[in-house]
Amino acid sequence: MRGGIALRGEPAMRARRWLRQHRSYFLPIGLLVAGISCLVFGFLPFPAFEELTRRTVPILAFVLAMTLVTELVADAGLFQVLTDKIAVLGKGRVWVLWLLVIGLATVSTVFLSLDTTAVLVTPMVVLLAVHARIPPLPFALTTAWLANTASMLLPVSNLTNLLAQSRLGLSPLSFAGLVWAPAIAGIVLPVTLLGLAFRKQLGGRYGRQPSHVVRDRPLLLACAVTLMVLLPALVSGVPVQFPAMAAALILLGIFVRRRPSSLRWSMVPWRPLMLTIGLFMVVESLHAIGLTSLLAGVSGSGDGFPSLLRLAGIGAAAANGANNLPAYLALEPVAGSPVRLAALLIGVNMGPLISPWASLATLLWHERLQALNVQVRWGGFAVAGFIAVVLLLPLSVFVLWLSSGTV
Repeated sequence: MRGGIALRGEPAMRARRWLRQHRSYFLPIGLLVAGISCLVFGFLPFPAFEELTRRTVPILAFVLAMTLVTELVADAGLFQVLTDKIAVLGKGRVWVLWLLVIGLATVSTVFLSLDTTAVLVTPMVVLLAVHARIPPLPFALTTAWLANTASMLLPVSNLTNLLAQSRLGLSPLSFAGLVWAPAIAGIVLPVTLLGLAFRKQLGGRYGRQPSHVVRDRPLLLACAVTLMVLLPALVSGVPVQFPAMAAALILLGIFVRRRPSSLRWSMVPWRPLMLTIGLFMVVESLHAIGLTSLLAGVSGSGDGFPSLLRLAGIGAAAANGANNLPAYLALEPVAGSPVRLAALLIGVNMGPLISPWASLATLLWHERLQALNVQVRWGGFAVAGFIAVVLLLPLSVFVLWLSSGTV
């Protein structure tokens, strides 16, 4: 009897374990299946699907290539070396260390994307704080906020920016010229709020920190050089997928020769790719059956400050209610002008600070914190994020309005 019960129980336990391990794939697979179903059953017209493919395949290629680049650079130890340098430059003062972390998170977000900051920078700076016996929450919340709010300046900073650049046909520098003012606001105001909120925790000192051992210096140097060449190439005006793909191929070749054991299929961003492709197809299907007309009446029109703030607010609300990517895709056709599209980006890039699902970067950030046994109370996260968004959106839209010449 006991043996029979055990035999029946073991498969059930294995099934539950498998479900726990793979549950993060359920939503991406479900959305991908939904998108394919929309195409098969005619909700997504084939000409619209062809146009969607033409526009989004280069963006998806960039996402894949940059994910591989950042994963390989991290495996070589570059981010660990940077955090070691930061710990030394902080000279034992917590507030100086925090300012240096702000710089690292901002540069990472602007040039390597918000997901890089959430996935790779977060665990490094949190471990740095833990080892230095500093409360990790100020550092963790800094990377979470800046991963979203600092993602305005360049097309490569956020997938929504790449979509906006594709629609506007702007060069990276022209794109930055459109959004530079809200991009600065998106860094300065969140940092100011965090500094005020955590001023007591940031006022102490920390001791000398042990440095990481570099396993393969030639590999580290090759990764650093590749990244240094890649970053200016991403703002050169060349379509960003080409330098990113070239860098990924170079690094893959180097790793095949020097560290093949590091190459694994899990480096491929399966979940984000499936999620993104599915969302693209589902939202395009909704546009084909009348979503654009419905949203046109809600989002308003015009380039005045109230109209721009209204659009940004709707984008932020939609992002926190669902996710920033479908929010952008749904509202993009009604943005109308470059300055309105920039206002929409303010809403969907800076607004996702309230709900945990508002951006993929926040979900990835939380996964990394769980792996480090750092707990975050979502209630406090939401309240702090709401305060930040209520202050940040009007300021960012206002400086956009002033800088755009539509006053």
